[in-house]
Amino acid sequence: MLQLRNLLKTAFKSILKNRMRSLLTSLGIIIGVSAVIVMVAIGEGSQKRIEEGIQSLGTNLIVVFPGASRTGGVSRGAGSFNRFTFDDVEKLQKEATLLSGISPVVRSGGQVIGGSGNWSTAVFGVSPDYFTIRNWQLEYGEFFSERDVRANKKVALLGKTVADQLFPNQDPTGEKIRIRNAPFTVIGVLKAKGQSGMGADQDDVILAPSTTVFYRLRGGRWVDMINASAVSTDQVKAAQEQMRAILRESHRLTPGDEDDFTISDQAEISDAASETSRVLTLLLGSIAGVSLIVGGIGIMNIMLVSVTERTREIGIRLSVGARSSDVLAQFLAEAVVLSLAGGIIGILLSFAISIGLDRFTDLSTVINPNIVVISALFSGAVGVFFGFYPARKAASLNPIDALRYE
Repeated sequence: MLQLRNLLKTAFKSILKNRMRSLLTSLGIIIGVSAVIVMVAIGEGSQKRIEEGIQSLGTNLIVVFPGASRTGGVSRGAGSFNRFTFDDVEKLQKEATLLSGISPVVRSGGQVIGGSGNWSTAVFGVSPDYFTIRNWQLEYGEFFSERDVRANKKVALLGKTVADQLFPNQDPTGEKIRIRNAPFTVIGVLKAKGQSGMGADQDDVILAPSTTVFYRLRGGRWVDMINASAVSTDQVKAAQEQMRAILRESHRLTPGDEDDFTISDQAEISDAASETSRVLTLLLGSIAGVSLIVGGIGIMNIMLVSVTERTREIGIRLSVGARSSDVLAQFLAEAVVLSLAGGIIGILLSFAISIGLDRFTDLSTVINPNIVVISALFSGAVGVFFGFYPARKAASLNPIDALRYE
């Protein structure tokens, strides 16, 4: 223990003799460690934001999309072949025992006029179950009912973004708006949900009864998609299979026919988005990790210069009885101390940068303690790896030649 203490004391004394050079030598490690931690923190922060966005989509969410049509054996993409009707939704409501809620989604949109101006937004026609499926809460007013859906009532719920644009700083309940050429009565404002995992503004929307949007705004033939919620998390897969069987029967598909729809659940959406984020995090971390290698090379170069400068000192030590292993340990200790000091400063710098990014930008960062520990250990390993060659070169000097060195 005493020998180690003396070794470190000698290493620190040698390093502090050339403070500026030591700082510049450690700069590569400082930048490398802080870059790795910050890049991974940004990646994990993005992944967390995506997961939160997916969770905000709803509880045990299941989404049924139209299938893909084919022309000349070539698929035209998901949603290009649609056969969803309100009858499909009713059949699912009657026969699906593993669903706690189900809603058609009819998409429209256009210019909305009302209040203090106009705003272009999306309009979704849904049923009352949609609010439970998607975990929507109210800031003002009330939800529309199943009776409103059956009566094709021209009532609307505004997303927070739309409400702020048309009726800033006020409760617009009871106000009139026009969606394209159709008059609607505002019956409430939805609480803000923020951005989705894909970065879309979930509050830039108007919700209205599905039949109203279908007949008065769309004039279409098909329902765009179906949203549903399983009775529990562990029943999501079973609920999907039940929905698949019911829809195949509704569409009169034979056992040899492919599904003319696609069913996805929350986990599949989350996994796909998270996998993209994980790949991005790995890429960012790998790129930043290169700077650690560059920093290690910088340490090796400076240590080689140090060996040359201190050749006479090494010769004196060897001539008065120091062993080659003592010289090797001294120079290796200096390299490791330089590298570890740079790693510690880099860790502190990464925390400061992460706090700054959280506070002054839209980026979200999550510092992973494991990455901090790995970066610290790796910086020490870089010192050992790149410091060994200069240390060995110093230890292998001939004492007589070293004393003659000018």
